[in-house]
Amino acid sequence: MDLRSVIRAIPDYPKPGIIFRDITTLLGDARAFRTAVDRLVQPYAGVQIDKVVGIEARGFILGGAVAHQLSVGFAPVRKKGKLPWRTIAQDYELEYGLDTMELHADALSSGDQVLIIDDLIATGGTALAAVKLIQSLGAHVAGASFVIDLPELGGAGKLRAAGVHVDAICAFDGH
Repeated sequence: MDLRSVIRAIPDYPKPGIIFRDITTLLGDARAFRTAVDRLVQPYAGVQIDKVVGIEARGFILGGAVAHQLSVGFAPVRKKGKLPWRTIAQDYELEYGLDTMELHADALSSGDQVLIIDDLIATGGTALAAVKLIQSLGAHVAGASFVIDLPELGGAGKLRAAGVHVDAICAFDGH
């Protein structure tokens, strides 16, 4: 199944010149959703994974399903102020400024093998912040898997340069 065909393209969102890749259409199609989860899991079948970390917000949906398939726990990485208990924080760059991602301080244990899941890798800012959060708790990033890669924006390359194995189900040209 070509998952690209069930991902909606929304031109000029959130600003002119950007094509937003909307996976809600993929999530709403049972066969496509199952195929996406299976493809995210496949490279890690038989690999020791202790936890899946999902990046806000679509990474929660996909990451929860992947964690279920791998029979491991799930931990959310959220924007600052959204987690209810003691957190660790990591700043990351946006196009015009900084933002912060947080992870519960007890979400991972030292030595855990962690798989990062999100819907899309673009510039890599949030994914690199997640990597730093995971590593700061003494855990190891076993890999990062995405439904969509936007290779022109270079995020997957930045993750690879940081020593992270990256998988993406499909890629789209442009932004």
